[in-house]
Amino acid sequence: MQKHKDLLIEGSTKLGIELSVEKIEKLLHYLELIIKWNKVHNLTAIDDPSEGVKKHLLDSLSILSFIKKGRILDVGSGAGLPGIVIALMRDDVGVTSIDSVGKKCRFMEHARLDLNLINFNVVNDRVEIYNTNECFNQIVSRAFATFKDTKKLTAHLICPEGEYLFMKGKHYKMESISEDFIENKVNVPFVSEERFIIQMKA
Repeated sequence: MQKHKDLLIEGSTKLGIELSVEKIEKLLHYLELIIKWNKVHNLTAIDDPSEGVKKHLLDSLSILSFIKKGRILDVGSGAGLPGIVIALMRDDVGVTSIDSVGKKCRFMEHARLDLNLINFNVVNDRVEIYNTNECFNQIVSRAFATFKDTKKLTAHLICPEGEYLFMKGKHYKMESISEDFIENKVNVPFVSEERFIIQMKA
């Protein structure tokens, strides 16, 4: 446990993020929940805690500097990545994580209650048929779909002046992109694969 804590602290410091004792404990507890549930429900391909710190927690923390105050939708959230991490770190944003798979939503709901995340909401639905009275300022996508498909499926949910944040690997360049976008290369500590945050207007 201590080595995972040290890994998280060192990695977050490299990202320019200072974690409080409470945040460290909650992030590691969240990872423990993922690994525990994963044994039965197959939430994610990663079941090693050290890899989980790197490719779940630190990868999710890498988007924090792009998150603005307001309402955020995390599409295809799976085990709650990065939605739960964002909600844990930023109490000035309201995060909704949506996924069509029931077992993943049940896990996220369990994590929400366990971690006492009052700014986090779980929706078990297909994003294209989900409706809400308030639009979202930012929509986050991590391994959900292509740029084109994500924008098409969520066009009714994003605010007119809203922004998309796509978490992508180097192969995103193989996708056809017709809109203007900003490429931000992010260095996720202890992860060798290239990572990018792609910003795109609504």
